[in-house]
Amino acid sequence: MALRSGWLPPTGQTRVTTRLTAHGATTPANPLASRSGILPGTIDGKFRVGGLWMSSSGPMTATVYAGRAVIQGPNNQGAYPVTLDADTVLTFGDGDPLNPRIDLVVLRVYDDEFDSLTRSEAVLEIVKGQPKATPEAPAAPPLSLPLFSVKVKAGASAGTGGIDWAGGASTDLRTTLVGVGGILPVYNNAGVPGSYPGQYQDNDNAHFLQRWDGLGWVAYPKEIGGVAPSGTVSTGTYAGQFRDNYGVLQRWTGTAWANYQPPVEVETTTSATTALPGWTVVAFAARRTRGLATVLVTVTRNGATINVDSAGNLTDEPLCTLPAGWRPAFDYEASACDGFGNGGAYISPGGQINLRTWSSNGALVAGRNVRISATYVL
Repeated sequence: MALRSGWLPPTGQTRVTTRLTAHGATTPANPLASRSGILPGTIDGKFRVGGLWMSSSGPMTATVYAGRAVIQGPNNQGAYPVTLDADTVLTFGDGDPLNPRIDLVVLRVYDDEFDSLTRSEAVLEIVKGQPKATPEAPAAPPLSLPLFSVKVKAGASAGTGGIDWAGGASTDLRTTLVGVGGILPVYNNAGVPGSYPGQYQDNDNAHFLQRWDGLGWVAYPKEIGGVAPSGTVSTGTYAGQFRDNYGVLQRWTGTAWANYQPPVEVETTTSATTALPGWTVVAFAARRTRGLATVLVTVTRNGATINVDSAGNLTDEPLCTLPAGWRPAFDYEASACDGFGNGGAYISPGGQINLRTWSSNGALVAGRNVRISATYVL
């Protein structure tokens, strides 16, 4: 049988066997031991596990296909890397005349140094179950890795049609393992506890990546700070958790999911407006958010009175200059008023405010506060 085990025979390990069994795959179970399992992967990359697959090859026979595995012994024995480098046919015994039984196909390691069975090799074995009306699979022998269970119906033989392979007589029991630090592709081992916080597994049955947090497997998108995808979370686990509810971001309040409204970032200022000749800045207040600014500037005349004709025209009168960052993106017309008259002011992208019109026959008199207000795109 072309079954090889590295560092097991007392003598005669070949270089080929050493290379074939250099798996580098030990998903830790504790500081001294790893899990037992099969290395994942298929030739075309379409399936999780292809190694040591079994399929029927006759009424009472099945073929176990090539693959690689690790079988963990007790802590003081270490892990045994095993490779089946050629497809191998197994023959099952005939069925009991009265009752069905369940046989167990295992990959087993014998190590005379520890078990005193005078053998030092790895083998494929069929562990024969007990015929019963309601049969159970036998216990796996020490230092073995179960691959498949096979139900052998009562009276089964090559002459009577054999094992009901097409009817689902075999059950896949294989499990996976990967190198430490690798993401484990779950295969019949989703419920096996992790061995260290930060360990990951890809749980195909649940369709998400999971992280071991020291107590259990947590779906990675639901970790603190993550946004859970649609349909994965019905009840939040902490206030402030987020989920995508089919295109709507929601936040868990502690009791319910609420559509999330991001906080509005608001900036304000009351300084840095510069008065131009003939005017004094009395007050300035501005607020901006989401690209919009609202400003209110109050200036007072400290020069000679400016009289306005009956048409309301006056030469553009510079009042002040707004601070950088608070100026409109393009020319803007604002309103102005001093309680005695009103008019229009022009605000340039450079921030300068010019009074352009005023009430007919009005006047800009010293001591009167002129207020200019505007809301515009920055």
